[in-house]
Amino acid sequence: MPTPSGSTSADRVLDLLALLHVRGRLRVHEAALALDVAPSTAHRLLTTLVRHDFARRDVRHEYFPGSALDAVAAPRVEPVDLVACARPHLEALAAQVGETVHLVVLEGTSARFVAVVEGSPARRVAPRVGLLMPAHLTSGGKALLAELTADELGERYPRGLPLTPDAAGPALAALRRELAGIRRRGYARNVEETERGVSAVGACVRDRRGRAVAAVVIGAPSSRVQGRALDELSAPLLAAAAAVTEAISAG
Repeated sequence: MPTPSGSTSADRVLDLLALLHVRGRLRVHEAALALDVAPSTAHRLLTTLVRHDFARRDVRHEYFPGSALDAVAAPRVEPVDLVACARPHLEALAAQVGETVHLVVLEGTSARFVAVVEGSPARRVAPRVGLLMPAHLTSGGKALLAELTADELGERYPRGLPLTPDAAGPALAALRRELAGIRRRGYARNVEETERGVSAVGACVRDRRGRAVAAVVIGAPSSRVQGRALDELSAPLLAAAAAVTEAISAG
């Protein structure tokens, strides 16, 4: 979508909005090629869109539509649709691993549990549907926080991390280091951070534009998933998260 010679900055911004809406994700060099401008100009235009919430930038330095563009373009997947898309894959995952599986969404600095499929009676972890928990202590919450940029994370925690009832929890700097590890691994861990005797792993589910909209979580008694056993749940977890992502895109 090259911009004609002599076009104004306003023309380029509108062209960029249309391009972002059609493609869903853009890098600076892709925008520069499409608009036939220098990368510095494309970066400046994308930064303008971010400033006005027409675009957001993720940890991979890719730009995708922001809430202002979503409001005038295609609607986002609603939570009820998200749960409906995820349910068959949550059930398959619970049957495969025999553990309790949850679907989690991020609300501010909290993780809300919006769906559950319980494991076998002998291996059950208490369901948490409807509960809000500190995102930085849950595996699903941490997986979703890892998708935020450094600035976005700082905006959510301007005074640092909140205290938990019985401990201070990690410092924000320590959380940043943990989130970097989550981005490398592709999944997050929670070893008895929210409940004594319970550990979990969580991985992100994405919409058709590649944005993390939820996380699939496997929870199990720590006595069964100590050390390497917890990480061994990551393969079926990631496969299930990918299946939910595909279902959302198909829907």
